[in-house]
Amino acid sequence: MKIILAPDSFKGSLSSKEAATAMARGIVRVMPNAELITLPMADGGEGTVSAILSACKGKLISVPVLNPMGKSIDAVYGILNDGSAIIEMSQASGITLIPPSERNPMQASTFGTGEMILSALQQGCRKIYLGIGGSATNDGGMGMAEAIGVRFYDSKNNILKGCGSSLNEINRIDVSSMDVRIQETEFIVMCDVRNPLCGPEGASVVFGPQKGASQEQIQLLDAGLRNYAKKLEQYTGINIAHEPGAGAAGGLGAGLMAFCNSKLLEGCQVVLDICGFDQLLKDTDLVITGEGHIDRSTSFGKVPNGVAIRAAKQKVPVVAIGGGVWPVSTVNEELHFVAESAITDIMSLEYAIENANLLLELAAERVMRLINLGSHVNIT
Repeated sequence: MKIILAPDSFKGSLSSKEAATAMARGIVRVMPNAELITLPMADGGEGTVSAILSACKGKLISVPVLNPMGKSIDAVYGILNDGSAIIEMSQASGITLIPPSERNPMQASTFGTGEMILSALQQGCRKIYLGIGGSATNDGGMGMAEAIGVRFYDSKNNILKGCGSSLNEINRIDVSSMDVRIQETEFIVMCDVRNPLCGPEGASVVFGPQKGASQEQIQLLDAGLRNYAKKLEQYTGINIAHEPGAGAAGGLGAGLMAFCNSKLLEGCQVVLDICGFDQLLKDTDLVITGEGHIDRSTSFGKVPNGVAIRAAKQKVPVVAIGGGVWPVSTVNEELHFVAESAITDIMSLEYAIENANLLLELAAERVMRLINLGSHVNIT
């Protein structure tokens, strides 16, 4: 059999690469001669660079940047052999970089993400894939824009710092000093969030609380993004505020649309394209995917169902293994798996996380034993 192993990470326990390796160990015990293709997956969030470099040839680049609160750190991104760059904004502007007690979306900035973009341009990259999940920011991409040379002025002609508290002070945008290489570069943004920039479904109201914003700050940030949207419309001629995904990553989606002319695409599908998944499916007998928890939300752009939708087009069956599997009989029309299997049974969550590697290996072994049984038993 030719089997593709294409899991997402099991968050809190295994990276997607570790998950694929565990699956392979379990399968080999049942079918030692199976042709296994390990294809760690991601959706544009944390782990995307690692997953893509595991499947494609390339190299890691380390660059000093400013984290969301202005502290110098080292961030990494990937450059593929075709010269394109793979950047995770969470490396520079991610919420996990800041302890909960220090999170402040009024001051947090995406400046470091802009520094990563500049580094990729300096390396000669003219195609940049940018994953924008897991941000600590709510600055509309103002900090990113500042880093690439855009200048924001208040009504007194003072230059503003790119952060959430400056949004409502923007009176004028000057792009005359923006790096000219930006216009020479294709930006593809991996984003599964469809929220607009402002309003009840916008960046501040929906995502502000998890970034440490109080109710008062949420109102200030939302008002600031409305002002920002007006100024962006004057600059671009487009009402970006209502574009799907403009509110992603605290409005970074809007900033990338405005200043980098970027396309926002579903993260999983972009990763599948980069890794040549459709070509790998030819002559494949089975795909095994998975993630930490399989439930109704799995159908909303998550890796396992994205993998299954692609495989279904070539009539390749897909089995999903989850850390836990919520009963999915009511949503089978939304999911595209032929079967689901959980790695956990009667055990604590702590035990499952600590032993995820072995549990996933054993689950993959059970799946293959069932498939092996099915090839020998005809049930009528």
